[in-house]
Amino acid sequence: MPPYDFDLFTIGAGSGGVASSRRAASYGAKVGICEDLRIGGTCVMRGCVPKKLLVYGASFADAFQDAAGYGWTVGERTFDWSKLIANKNKELDRLEGIYRNLLKDCTLIEARGKVVDPHTVEVGGKRYTAANILVATGGWPERPTIPGIEHSITSNEALELAKLPKRIVIVGGGYIALEFAGIFQGLGSQVTILIRADNILRGFDEDVRTNLAIELKQRGTTIMPKHHVTKIEKVAGEFIVHLESGGTIETDMVMYATGRKPTAHAIGLEEVGVKFDERGGIVVDEWCRTAVPSIYAIGDVTDRLNLTPVAIAEGRAIAETLFNKNPMTISHDNVATAVFTNPPVGTVGLTEEQARAKGYTLDIYRTRFRGMKHTLSGREERTMMKIVVDRATDRVLGCHMVGQDSPEIVQCLGIAITCGATKKQFDRTMAVHPTAAEEFVTLRDKVPEPK
Repeated sequence: MPPYDFDLFTIGAGSGGVASSRRAASYGAKVGICEDLRIGGTCVMRGCVPKKLLVYGASFADAFQDAAGYGWTVGERTFDWSKLIANKNKELDRLEGIYRNLLKDCTLIEARGKVVDPHTVEVGGKRYTAANILVATGGWPERPTIPGIEHSITSNEALELAKLPKRIVIVGGGYIALEFAGIFQGLGSQVTILIRADNILRGFDEDVRTNLAIELKQRGTTIMPKHHVTKIEKVAGEFIVHLESGGTIETDMVMYATGRKPTAHAIGLEEVGVKFDERGGIVVDEWCRTAVPSIYAIGDVTDRLNLTPVAIAEGRAIAETLFNKNPMTISHDNVATAVFTNPPVGTVGLTEEQARAKGYTLDIYRTRFRGMKHTLSGREERTMMKIVVDRATDRVLGCHMVGQDSPEIVQCLGIAITCGATKKQFDRTMAVHPTAAEEFVTLRDKVPEPK
């Protein structure tokens, strides 16, 4: 058999593709990688990073307001959206340079890749052979086919708006919808969230969903459950959102954040035998291997657990397995995650609902309190913390929090849950006082059993 051009060829230079390619090259593999958009992918260029920068920008509104209770007099304030976007773009340019440097030991081809056969990829009109092919093409915002949908934007366009809308309707109640709702609301927009379900954040713990909805409404965001958009109409410089109920909403902008679809079609995978699920995600085994043994897939394109650290871990595991004689698979259990709303959400492990569905008999510990910071700021924001415990073993199955610093706190709790910590071990852990985090190791009273 003739030698291949590459040991590994990766299609997609996002977080997962770059991590896998870089790790493989460090073990001496000859690696090729292609990308037809910006180097860094969704997370760095169109998702987590720019969004978090805008979240930081919006958070200063609270800081200015809360300062008065602590004796500060803050003068006249103005906000320049265009300056924030320009500075955000400057940071993305810097990060793209870093990602390019990370691939210095790989052959980077900036064009769209297509799979020709199990060991051949065509990029920019030229064909390359590879012992292994990795598909890491990620996902893309999805919008329904309704009249006037062309008048809406997605999270991609929201990061590049020329000006801040005075009024915005956001369709969707997941991570992306709620995070952008917080950004726009914090910067002064009037925000309306439309969801088809009865509450936001489907799949999260019910106490998280309920408490976050309370806080968002208290901040002035309108949440309209059980509503379905049938048409978007442009009239005299504004948009009219038509609802299935017969009502309408007038707004300056409509944003759809109803989900993302894997972007793996039309690149030759079906033709060579790669299988897809009903959502369009590539079907893989525990080794991230597709139905074609030489082709692997990681991250959002598999539509399993669509989080950047998961894609990175999966990519590195493939490199370890193929090129470092270190066979490795990645567990999708107990993955900590955060929603960068205002206030933010942090969660790890099983929700109460998931644990009961698995047959566990539970002890639930929960608290809701006003944080110390707001005793002087005057803000009525409440923090919610919850621990889900298996009564039979005392093992902590899940921790959930709505409140400031919850993403930072839950990262550490993820270590404890991954190690199988018990509630007794939580109780034996000395608290750091005064902090919000100490509540997780001082919760004593169980929530009464549901009737």
